[in-house]
Amino acid sequence: MTEFAFNSRYSRQIRFRHIGEAGQERISSARVAVVGLGALGTASAAQLARAGVGYLRLIDRDVVEITNLQRQMLYTEEDARNATPKAIAARDALAAANSSIAIEAVVDDLDASNAERLLADVDVVIDGSDNFEVRYLINEVAVKHGIPWAYAGAVEAHGTSAFLRPGRTPCLVCLVGHGARVGYDTCDTVGVIAPIVQWMASYQVAEVLKYLAGREDALSNAILQADVWQTDVRLIRMGGPKPDCPCCARREFVALSAGRRALSVTFCGRQTIQVRPEADVALSLEALAERLRPLGAVRANDALLRFEADGVILTVFPNGRALVHGTDDPARARSLYAQYIGM
Repeated sequence: MTEFAFNSRYSRQIRFRHIGEAGQERISSARVAVVGLGALGTASAAQLARAGVGYLRLIDRDVVEITNLQRQMLYTEEDARNATPKAIAARDALAAANSSIAIEAVVDDLDASNAERLLADVDVVIDGSDNFEVRYLINEVAVKHGIPWAYAGAVEAHGTSAFLRPGRTPCLVCLVGHGARVGYDTCDTVGVIAPIVQWMASYQVAEVLKYLAGREDALSNAILQADVWQTDVRLIRMGGPKPDCPCCARREFVALSAGRRALSVTFCGRQTIQVRPEADVALSLEALAERLRPLGAVRANDALLRFEADGVILTVFPNGRALVHGTDDPARARSLYAQYIGM
């Protein structure tokens, strides 16, 4: 991008005195990973892309469904009809909005086997996961490698967000301990409205832009809690790390040391179970499609294969990971996987 085009595209952001040309240059040379491309992740990614963050890595394991469209702003009805992987649909939408930045789509689960590879080389991580298992992984990579990350969650009409900096603020374990929020409400079980999603994402991105622009003096160092239905807003000052924290003080990385990944994971409230082999494989979707066509309806492209039979749908990815839609029984999901794909 020429200097004129750069200054023109980001002129309103550059004119904002707290960013200016120097801050914009820093933003445009930054690398950010977004984990989870649901409501929060897409809202944050859209703002970051339009703000000119130079490199975005978009990580999500799921595909677009019609229920996503109410609040996940980057997706279309066509994406839902085609069951497009969210990371790919988000990448394409953001590239259409800003072709001058680099965007990488990663269609995969974030787990102990890949978390450091996917997160350790960026300047900031954005949490859009709505999943505490993943958040503990993000937190441990952040602490281990000294990378700030922006936490957020939204459900019903209320949300929480905070920008966590290793060594400067508490880490997630300082704030909530280990094993937090088991059995907590999710948008799949109790619902969510879009305004709270946009609010939490905007707070995330505002804090990230302060940091990337070199204006750490402006960071709130606070947890934002808000309810848009009750019009209630609170800021809770965080202070510093706990001196006896197992994670950031003693550097015990429990999530990263978890060992073998789970072979099946239930998606709460959706009758969808993820099944994957113990190690990634190089699966030929074309060959698999040929094998499955006599058994049911098959649609395939380079990103995924969609197979429907016996009242269930299998979405299969090239690394062997699959989403089994239509059951909430992990044993049946693994059995269907073994039956149609091979374990």
